[in-house]
Amino acid sequence: MLLSMQWLRDFVPYEGEIQELGDRLTMLGLELEEIYNPFEAIAPIVVGHVVECGRHPEAEKLSVCKVDVGENELLEIVCGAPNIAAGQNVPVAKVGTTIPGGIKIKKAKLRGIKSFGMICSERELELSEAHEGIMVLPETLKPGQNFVEGMNLETTILDLGVTPNRADCLSMLGIARETALGFNLPLTLPALNLVESGGNAADMLKINIDSPEICPLYQARILEGAVIKPSPDWMRYRLLSVGVRPISNIVDVTNYILFELGQPLHSFDRDLLKGDSIRVGFASDNMKFTTLDEQERTLNDSDLLIWDAERPVALAGVMGGMNSEISDESKNVVLESAVFKPGLIRKTARRLSLPSEASYRFERGVDQQLSTYAMDRAAQLMSELSGAKVISGVAKNEPTPWQTRTHSYRHARCNARLGLSLEPEFSKNAFTLMGLKVNDSDADCWKVTTPSFRLDLEREADLYEEVARYFGMDKIPSVLPRISKNFDSAVTADTPYGFYRRLKYWGCGVGLHEAVNYSFVGDEDLDLLGLPSEGRVHIANPLSEDQNVMRTALAPGMLNTVRHNLAQGNTHIRIFEIAKNFVEDTTSATNTFEQTRIGFMLTGQRNDAEWPHEHGDADYLDVKGLVEHLINELKLETPEVSLVEGHTYLEPCIKIECGTDEVGFMGMVKPEIANKYHAKKEIWMADLNADLLREKVMNHKIQFAQLPVFPPSRRDITAIAPISLHAETIKKAIFGLKLPLLESVELVTVFTPEGQDEERNISFRLTYRHAKKTLKDKEVDKEHAKVLSALEKNLPVRF
Repeated sequence: MLLSMQWLRDFVPYEGEIQELGDRLTMLGLELEEIYNPFEAIAPIVVGHVVECGRHPEAEKLSVCKVDVGENELLEIVCGAPNIAAGQNVPVAKVGTTIPGGIKIKKAKLRGIKSFGMICSERELELSEAHEGIMVLPETLKPGQNFVEGMNLETTILDLGVTPNRADCLSMLGIARETALGFNLPLTLPALNLVESGGNAADMLKINIDSPEICPLYQARILEGAVIKPSPDWMRYRLLSVGVRPISNIVDVTNYILFELGQPLHSFDRDLLKGDSIRVGFASDNMKFTTLDEQERTLNDSDLLIWDAERPVALAGVMGGMNSEISDESKNVVLESAVFKPGLIRKTARRLSLPSEASYRFERGVDQQLSTYAMDRAAQLMSELSGAKVISGVAKNEPTPWQTRTHSYRHARCNARLGLSLEPEFSKNAFTLMGLKVNDSDADCWKVTTPSFRLDLEREADLYEEVARYFGMDKIPSVLPRISKNFDSAVTADTPYGFYRRLKYWGCGVGLHEAVNYSFVGDEDLDLLGLPSEGRVHIANPLSEDQNVMRTALAPGMLNTVRHNLAQGNTHIRIFEIAKNFVEDTTSATNTFEQTRIGFMLTGQRNDAEWPHEHGDADYLDVKGLVEHLINELKLETPEVSLVEGHTYLEPCIKIECGTDEVGFMGMVKPEIANKYHAKKEIWMADLNADLLREKVMNHKIQFAQLPVFPPSRRDITAIAPISLHAETIKKAIFGLKLPLLESVELVTVFTPEGQDEERNISFRLTYRHAKKTLKDKEVDKEHAKVLSALEKNLPVRF
């Protein structure tokens, strides 16, 4: 929000330092981003008085002028403007001045006569598009006076950041209220002196609203006999100072009121409206409508329109239509002042990529009770600037009148929340200065009525924040919070939060980096991975088409993270993410089933490239090792894996089972998909059901066993087995013998001899131990012989 200091002083008599004002507004929640001079480009321009003006002897269309710019000697300037004359005050750019557009004025020789400066037009000063002649200044100005100062142009603009909830601060009035609050100054509204004459607008124009919730208030005034012409300098220059291009007196007034009071208005050429009625209603699908920027828009049935008796004439709250535009020939005006449902305006403006100053305010909410005052002030200004007659009365339809809102306020609770010891009178005074009404008949629980312009005050906690703002957020002392612990805190680890935190600690401990991605992705991301379109939860109002649906899998977000890291030159990627997937579920209270999962993804070198790490790229054994390490860390059953055919984005894909439950899957991202994410090496990933893992951990009881006292005895075996026989099958067969002395079986190596494609050597280490004595070799040999015999008998292996 751009704040003009001259405009602000129309409301509050602030005469302090500009930086002090900016600092106070920042502490009140309106962050000062910049202070600048909107007319800095023309700051070197001075006022000149044309003492003499004669025709150039060698050029009929040029004049030779003697100009007094407050110096000892008159400047000789050659000018080509037809309206230049002696006795005029004019803006002069002296030699060495750089005017807007980057042109530096130099000494020149025009048709044999030297020129020491330039007399400027309004277009050359970027004050308007007028360039038929030079700009003639008021006679009251003095030669040599600074042009900006003499014309009383704004020299100080504060660029303030306004948070989305403070729609009331999107106007000079709103910021004036905050200034009055911060410096305890009186607030004065512009005087209203509207003169009405003849007729009754309510009889001349009927207002119809299709549904009360889409438009709580629509009202209009009728003006007749307007003369369209440029606005006076004071209005044009004020609009320019806040970045608005002046157009004409009628249009400029609507823009002026928007910035002054925060109420968007719109003017229709009444002679272009069909019939004597206005209707607020929705468009139909695929309807075409041309807005004021001469662009044809394709609408849908959620776009709100303003209709005359036959056709749409404006895109409600966003932009007017070409078919009812105010032009130089307009004489009769319908002035609209309305309140629309914010969500409808926001969706239309965003979907059509058509942001405007009006939609920016409507989508945040406008002051319904101020709407009439804003319309009347605009009508008064239009009448004064165009000579129009304001028809008596107002055409109005207010299906949803403003309802006063009252909230409870407990001062003791406010002090407790803020960590302060404020007197009740302090809070009461703060509320009164903010325009809130206080009923403190119950000392413990006040009733506070909030004004219509403070739409952000919705609950008691908001009132606490207002007290803190008035006190000064920067003045609240920093104190350590009181921390109390009880035995209940010991069970934090049993909560979902505690479990997910445990998983995060594990991920960081094994050298993975945590990724935090948005919960929403694009339909294209899900389609690329071949994920089903059924069950997707689409976002009603997405920020972009790349983020228009809630994720149904972790892979899209993690793959985008891989792509981003690769683009930054990081080729050693080891990431994990703990997040929710979202699938449509009509049986749920939220119509969405949410499941927390943990995924990890590896690509590139297994280790950092530096010595002494072993070189090699991440592969299946790396991701399988992580899965086994995690499940072992959770003290769950040893996972079993099996190949799955036909997965949409992994090939191979391996199913992971823990006990009788399938807890997830792992595998390699298909090369054609990995290429889309700019990966030149294999991408391996795993995706586990974190909710199911937690459930198994909660139901799993850990039993402690006594540490072994007697030493183990180990035997190694190497089985020559077919390529198709899995090592896990041999391991299960050994455990299946249920030998009482067998403690563990570990896979040692797998070796395939060169040139051999049918068999391979699989080596295991078997550990034997007795709980109550040291084993003798013959006892171990006897048990070991049972293993070898059983394997040869039951499996196609030899030793």
